[in-house]
Order: sequence, then C-alpha cells, then structure tokens
Amino acid sequence: MRRAASAAWLVLKGLPLALVAPVLLIIAAAAMAVCDLFFRRGTLVGKEARAAAGGASIVIPNWNGADLLKKYLPSVIAAAEQVPGSEVIVVENGSTDGSAQLLLERFPQVRLIALEENLGFGGGSNTGFRHARNDIVVLLNSDMRVERDFLQPLIDGFTDERVFAVSCQIFFSDPNKKREETGLTEGWWQQGSLRVRHRVEPSITGLYPCFYGGGGSCAFDRRKFLELGGFDELLRPFYLEDTDLGYMAWKRGWKVLYQPASVVYHEHRGTIGKRFSDGYIQSILKKNFLLFTWKNIHSWRMLGPHFFYTWADAMVSWLFGDSPERASFGGITRAAMELPRAVLSRARARGLAAVSDAEAFRRPLGGHFRDTFARMDEDRLGVLFVAPYPICPPVHGGGVFMYQTVRELAPLCELHLIVLLDWPHEREPHKELERICASVEYVVRLTGRPKVLGSAEPHAVREFRNPDLAWLIHREIYTRRIDVLQLEYTVMGQYAGQYRRIPSILFEHDIYFQSIARRMPFMKGAVARVQARWEYLRSLRYELRLLPKPDRIQVCSEDNAAYVESFLPKLKARLDAGYRAGIDTSLYEFKVDGREPLTMLFLGSFRHLPNEEALRWFVEKVLPRIREKAPGARLIVIGSDPPPRHSLPEAEALELIGFVKDVREPLRKYSVFVCPILSGSGVRVKLLEAFAAGIPVVSTYLGAEGLASVDGEICALADDAEGFAERVLRLLENPAEAAEMAGRARADVVEKRDMRAITGRLAESYRKEVRRMRETPAR
Repeated sequence: MRRAASAAWLVLKGLPLALVAPVLLIIAAAAMAVCDLFFRRGTLVGKEARAAAGGASIVIPNWNGADLLKKYLPSVIAAAEQVPGSEVIVVENGSTDGSAQLLLERFPQVRLIALEENLGFGGGSNTGFRHARNDIVVLLNSDMRVERDFLQPLIDGFTDERVFAVSCQIFFSDPNKKREETGLTEGWWQQGSLRVRHRVEPSITGLYPCFYGGGGSCAFDRRKFLELGGFDELLRPFYLEDTDLGYMAWKRGWKVLYQPASVVYHEHRGTIGKRFSDGYIQSILKKNFLLFTWKNIHSWRMLGPHFFYTWADAMVSWLFGDSPERASFGGITRAAMELPRAVLSRARARGLAAVSDAEAFRRPLGGHFRDTFARMDEDRLGVLFVAPYPICPPVHGGGVFMYQTVRELAPLCELHLIVLLDWPHEREPHKELERICASVEYVVRLTGRPKVLGSAEPHAVREFRNPDLAWLIHREIYTRRIDVLQLEYTVMGQYAGQYRRIPSILFEHDIYFQSIARRMPFMKGAVARVQARWEYLRSLRYELRLLPKPDRIQVCSEDNAAYVESFLPKLKARLDAGYRAGIDTSLYEFKVDGREPLTMLFLGSFRHLPNEEALRWFVEKVLPRIREKAPGARLIVIGSDPPPRHSLPEAEALELIGFVKDVREPLRKYSVFVCPILSGSGVRVKLLEAFAAGIPVVSTYLGAEGLASVDGEICALADDAEGFAERVLRLLENPAEAAEMAGRARADVVEKRDMRAITGRLAESYRKEVRRMRETPAR
C-alpha cells in the first residue's frame, strides 16, 4: 500500500513538468527552425596547414585536486621531458585546497595559469589552449597517470592536415575494474538521440578512427580547436564537451583518431565523481544530450523523431521510473532554460559544418573512413568475404558454393573471411581455410535482436542484426585495406555499406520471398498458412527495399535474375548470374558403369525445409509407384538431420544414412539421382554434383531451375508423381540411355558451371566494379 501511494505521489509531483514539457519542445523546435532559415551550412575547407610535429603543450585543468596532482603530475612531467620542446601547463580553476601553492613549491617547471573563479572543465581547458605555445595540445585530466613514452605516438598521429585530434588508449588505475572507457569511442544515432560508448579492441594496434577524443586524454590541433570555438560553455559544468567538439570536427571534414600506442591510466571520475552526487551527474547528462542535439543535428529527418522520442521517453520515465538511457521532463526543462544559448551555438555550428549529419556519423566507422580518406592501391585486390553460416564442412548447398568459391578465389586476390559459427568447436574444420586465406575471423553465437510480435522485418534478418558484427566488418575493411565487400545470403545484405569506392556485393543464394511463396501451398493448418503469408509479405517488403542498396547482386541463374528484375526493373544492369553457382568439376570422377542396380539416391540437408517436403512427397507419392513395377528398388537418403525412419512410409525400401563427409562416394555408387524439390529458389548444388559425377538425374522442373528446362536433354524432368516414377523406372531399366544423358550433363556442367572458370570471372568482375566506382565522380 505504501509503495503504491509513493508511486502515485511521484506521478502527481511530476505532473506540472509533464504538462509544460511538450510546450517547451515545440518552442525549441520552432526556435531551431527559425535559426536554420537564417544560417546556412558551411562549405568544405580548402588546403590547411598540418600541425607542427615538434613538442606538445600538455594542459591539465585542475579544481581542488591537490592530492591528484601530487600523485600523477610527476609521470606527466617525466613524459614531457622525453619530447624536446614540450611544456606542461596546469590551469588552476579557482581551487581552494592549496593547489596553486603546491605547484609553485614542488613543481616549478610547470607553467601555472591561475584563474580567480572556476570556469568549469570547458572554460579552464579553453584558457590553457589559448596560452599554449605548441601546435599540438594534449589535454589531460588531473587524475591521469601516463606512460613515460605516451607523448610521441600522439604527435606522430597528426599524419596530415585533416587530423583534428588523436586520442590515447585508456586503462583504469585499478586493473580489476571493467574498462568503461578505452579511448576508442563509437557514436551512433538511435531512436532520436545520440548514443556513445567506448570499445575494448585489443586487436587494433595502429591509428584508427573514433567518434571523439576524450577531453581528459587526447591531443588536439590547437588552431583547429580554436577555430571550432573550443569547448562550448553551453554544456557547462561538465560532460559531452569533448563529444560535441569531435562531432563538429567530423562535420567540418576533419579526422579524429585513436592511438593505442599512447597509454594513460585513469582513476575514473576521480574529480567529478567525488564532488557531485550521482543524481546531479545524471541530470547534467540528460540536459547535455538534448543540448548536443539541438546544437549539432541539422537534419530534420533526424530531428523529427528526436522530439517524438524525447517526449515519449520522458513520459515513460515519469510513469514508470527514471533511467539513465531515457530523457526526463526535468532534463527537458533544464535544456529549455539554455535554449537562447543553444540557438546561438547552433547558428555557429551550421556555419562550420561542411558535411551532412549522416556523413558525419558514417566517417568515424572504419569502412567509411577508408572509403573517404584512404589512398587505394590500384594493383592490389583485397576482398572481405562474410558468411553467416559455417563454411567447413560444406553440409548444405550454400556451404558448397561458399567453400568452393573461397578455395578458388584465395589465389586470385588477398582474401579475408568473417565466418559466423554456432559453436566454438566449429572453428577446427576451418583450419584449411586459414592456410589459404590472408585472415579468418570468427564470430561465435551471434546474438541478434529478439523476435518481436508483429514486426515488419523477417525474423531471420533480425536474428543476424548485431552491432558487434557491423563493427567487425568496418574494422576489417580498415585494417585489412579491403577493396570489395562480399556478403553471403539475404540476411547479410543489411551490412551493405553504401560506399563510394568500395563495392558491396550481395550473393542471393536464393530469392527469399520467392522461396516462401513456393512453400505456401504445402503449409498445413490455418495458423501455419497465415504465418506463411505474413512472412511472405514482410520478406517481400524487406527484400525489395534491400536489393537496391548493394552495388552488385549475384544470383544463381538467369531465371533468378529475371524474377528479381520483374519486381525491380532498374536493377537489370546490376544483376550477375554467372559468377557463384558452380563446383570444381575436376574433383568429381565421371563414372557411368558399375553402379548398384535398382538404387536411387536422395541428397540434401534436412535443416532446409524444402528437402524434407521433397523427401516426404517422393516417399508417399512416387516410391510406391516405382516399387510396384520394381519391387527391389531402394532409396538411399543422405544428408544432415534426417527425419526419423518411423515417420516415413515404405520404411523397408529406405536407407537413412545421415551426414557423410564426402558425397562423391555415394554419387559414384548408386544408379539414379532423384531431386523431387517442390519449393525453394536458387540452383541446387546437388544437381551440379550429380551431373559432374555421371549419375543420371530425375528432377522436378523447379528442382532443376536455372540448369535444365528440356526433359531428357541433360536430366529427366517431371512434376507429377506418375511422370516422375515413369522417368526413374526408364533410367533404371535402360542404363545405355541413362549413360548418354549423364554424358551430356557432365559436358554441360564443365562448360558452364566449373568453379575455377567462373571464379576467375568473379575476380575480374570485382576489379571491373572497383574501377567503375573509383572512376565515377563522388556523389
């Protein structure tokens, strides 16, 4: 009862702010719109001077931190002495604890700038920058201990005239603490608000782009810092000043870099956390996140959702309790009180901005940074191949296509892999790929976004949506100097980069919405049919929106290309049908004699539902007709995860073998290969393997889609149970006719689907697309 009464009181207490907040947000939006009418975006900066790579000025703002100065300043002085021409400046920010006297008595080599009043972190830092003598200014918190050699790597990071800042790698003084800050910062826009975090990434050992340089552990180009106006007083007393400045630098067309070789140690919130309550700190953060947006986000496509989500989050916080991740009515009110200053800051920020908000959020990502700034090597071809499923062993058709493409592509370029695994033990079979590829990265047990009832996105897509995978792709593009991004399956299409000079190429192993449409007639039960229709509609919506984003779309066959083109005619010039669906025919011995009589082979992974549907249809409808005229006929079923024997009729004529490591042996052994596929999309690798091995094939027309369309030319074709059974029997009874057809099939697959030949064309298509994009003027 008390708890309910307390909750009711808190809701009533916040009612006045809840009524006022929407009005304040409308006023803020109107003020920003007026500002945007009068102040236009700036232009790209011309040639600028590079920061002089001599000594550096180390600036330390201090407020009542005498104990921290005693503890950590000696390490800073020792580091400065390693680089001639460097200086240490302490900005005494109106302290009352004797900090100034301490500096005069114990550290006479330090330049002391004493202020009469506390100007806050930003104001004190700005003062230090104005007094600095060097082009490069390193800003440190007073609770930072530095490595003796931390300074030179920062100076070395100013590699060209566009570098604005270079950030240190941060560790905590207490090694047992979770590393909440590392210096490798990341920022993104989500649900109408800025999101930021630090990443722990030990594999990054050289300069790498980051969203902003931490204000207490970063080197800045002094001239650029002052051109941007330094830390904005709008964000007093602390927090987000450095984020604001980093974002402005990216919008100005400059770079912010992370330098892991420069190591500092931070006693987290050693100054702020000891002097202010957590509640006060959270209130400042909520205010400043709003003010950051009102100052810096100039795209109204982003601002519209911002105002809606800000109000909605504040409502949730009011009714159900506050949270650090959500806006609050108190935060809105405090930000609104700073609106006049925010509008002035916005006007200045618009005048300095040379690129859009979308571009400013993209450029700190590794892939986009390389795409925007890197010098590309014309003679080298680096390819990043991203597979959502294990490649080794190839237990399904898509696995075979990926495996054989990787084997043939590795000698033709510098090939790097990212492979998603379900279990750690699945790494072992991939060692053969590690030997032939330049690098292989594994992601084990990827955690995607959960299922959402009624979501307009297919679950398979959400299942593979993960910010860590997106980060890894960007990291690999930057650190491996990637020229082409090859994405496998529809679910990976969401990572197509929209780059200017790096092609994103998607292989649609099958057309997902086509596969679902073809399966719907086989659904049993009203609920299953409704679910299938809903999945079809959302996959159709998703795929038609996705496919225009990659630079090239690879499909298995001309039939698949025509199907996509019927929905998206504008994609005709970007569809490729001849580069991926093939096999290494030299691996398959062509054999027509000595096969076991009256045997049929069904091959396929039963994780793929069309295979299970096909097997049941064949066993229930076709096999009884065959055994009626050939009682000794047997069906051998090979593939992972087969259905239980007792669930299938004609059990005495079935041999369920399960998964085999090498399918070539059964392909050499049995008399007829059956492919009774009734649904799905793409090209069946099992048919290519059967053609190459010399086993005569009977298939449905859909099963042979993209490979054969004339009955009896390279395989027998039938869609009805009676016709299918008749063709199987004819091949069993006429081995000479079967051998002739098998010979034609072998010749066809060698000519059109040999993996070595088509992968050579694939590599050339990569080079052609890279040349085209690099010769096209920037859009």
